[in-house]
Amino acid sequence: MIAEAPAAIGGTGTAAVLRNRPFLLLWLSQLATQVGSNMVLYGLTVVVLDSTNLSSAVSLLFLTFLVPAVLFSAVAGVFVDRLDRRLVLVTTNILRAGVLVAIWAVGPDVSMILLLNIVVSALTVFFAPAEAAMIPHLVPRHQLVSANGLFTLTLNGAFALGYALLGPLIVKVSGGPAPVILVVAVLYAISAIFCLTLPSNPPTDAPDEPLGPVHSAEIAVHGTFSQLGEGAAYIRSNRAISWSLIYLGIAASLVGVIGVLGPKFAQATLGLGTQDLILVVLPLGTGIVMGVLILNSYGRYVPRRRAIEGGLIALGLLLAALTIAGPVSRALAGATSLVSDVGAVTTLVAVVIVMAFLAGIAYGIVAISSQTQLQEDLPEEVRGRVFGVLNMLVSVGSFLPIIIVGPISDLIGTTQVLLIVAALILVSGVASIVKRGHLMPAEELATAETMLHGTAMDPIGLARRSDDGPGRTSEPDTRD
Repeated sequence: MIAEAPAAIGGTGTAAVLRNRPFLLLWLSQLATQVGSNMVLYGLTVVVLDSTNLSSAVSLLFLTFLVPAVLFSAVAGVFVDRLDRRLVLVTTNILRAGVLVAIWAVGPDVSMILLLNIVVSALTVFFAPAEAAMIPHLVPRHQLVSANGLFTLTLNGAFALGYALLGPLIVKVSGGPAPVILVVAVLYAISAIFCLTLPSNPPTDAPDEPLGPVHSAEIAVHGTFSQLGEGAAYIRSNRAISWSLIYLGIAASLVGVIGVLGPKFAQATLGLGTQDLILVVLPLGTGIVMGVLILNSYGRYVPRRRAIEGGLIALGLLLAALTIAGPVSRALAGATSLVSDVGAVTTLVAVVIVMAFLAGIAYGIVAISSQTQLQEDLPEEVRGRVFGVLNMLVSVGSFLPIIIVGPISDLIGTTQVLLIVAALILVSGVASIVKRGHLMPAEELATAETMLHGTAMDPIGLARRSDDGPGRTSEPDTRD
């Protein structure tokens, strides 16, 4: 049942939602756990790489985060529906805090780190659906769009804040990754306290003949795969939507590549320390924010497909330039006595920051434009199923580079692998231009209408429009 808190009934915007104290505490819990998870991901990446000097070991670390979520999410949802969700939130946070203290205690023992991290990830599988299910329990129906939008924004921003900023900053200031792990354990404990103050949310009355847990899990998994199959069938019949999913899959793959190879890239390619990944990831995250702002201000002047294709090409070129920045800088420094070692390093850092910032802009344009295009093209009745396929595609897009690029990097080198990835991204942008050809009339008309009415490509704005009521939508273009 949806809670109708008096302070939260009026208004539909973000400010009104945050005036709802129980929801505010749930959101603060999400903020602490999401940022903390990304902080500990960075800290453990440094520990594993310093202990093994193998990108394949970093791949294994990332898999310990992802595999439990992929394998057990549907089953965990079944059990969460049979328990008090507040109890699930509190218990999982306390247990995760305890396991992180154990990870801190084992030090550089990579095998124990991987094993204990699987436990943390398995607990998170139960935390995530309980958290999502609590939202409609705390928020009135007319505020659900704003509430979910805030949670989605936090989810997307947590990587930049935790992995790109706070994690590297604490590692750099403290001189090692161990304090990061303890800080995140404290964040999980604080999140447990926040969740303890939430109203109880027990399961609804069970049917007269309740199903066994195994049978319930089988039904959940079967229903999930059935819906994914329906979504995949719709995607096969609509090539424009297929292309949007491909674009988003490429973006997800790039995140996986940077996560696995980033620290080794800072060390081997740029000649920096593994703890200096912040010099790449922080301007990259800042560039993504700038890309969103550019889209909001000027995106209406460019057809969305052209923005995506241009972003892919620019991203490929900038990533390739990043991979050769270090070797070129060192070669120039060695060829002339006019440039000191300090000057060469300073110049290299400046170049890397600028390139990473521009690459972030290109990535933001590709990811946000693709997501917005998909939201606009999909009919309401198939959105859930298609976004289920999207989630699966994003997971696969993250898995493949994690499984593949780590071992390959150990064999042929980080710089070579990143050059190959850059070339593939560049080729994908060119292939989209060549294979999809000229813009369809519907695409040109959409751009003209957007320019006329001054509507920017803002996903939050799109969500608000859908909340206000049905607006004009165009049929998906199946002629591509």
